[in-house]
Amino acid sequence: MDIAPLVEAAFVVKLHVLGAVVAFVTGIILLRGVKGSGLHRKLGYTWVAAMALAVISSFFITGLNGSHFSWIHGISAWTVIALPMAVAAARRRNIAKHARGMTSAFVGGLLVAGLFTFLPGRMLWSIFFAV
Repeated sequence: MDIAPLVEAAFVVKLHVLGAVVAFVTGIILLRGVKGSGLHRKLGYTWVAAMALAVISSFFITGLNGSHFSWIHGISAWTVIALPMAVAAARRRNIAKHARGMTSAFVGGLLVAGLFTFLPGRMLWSIFFAV
């Protein structure tokens, strides 16, 4: 493992990775934990903030595609819409809609997009798998 690519990366990339890692860890805890508790609510707001950091910072990362957005930015755009809708659903006590929205944001915004960050040539590939 060589963290040099992350250390040398632009500040916005570091923010993006921080948001994604915090969102991933918090998301796993939320998905496995008791729903509806005070802890769930507090961790949920932490998760939303971390996701927002990861998503918003992603719009400033365009290195692989020149200065253009890639299809992964489409996932970010969808997540920008999905997060507040899922929070609003919880506030309206529409828990089924809230659960679907947050779960889909976790799967799409973190797992699917995250898997593509581990492709050869990407920074996380270099950190974890490059020899």
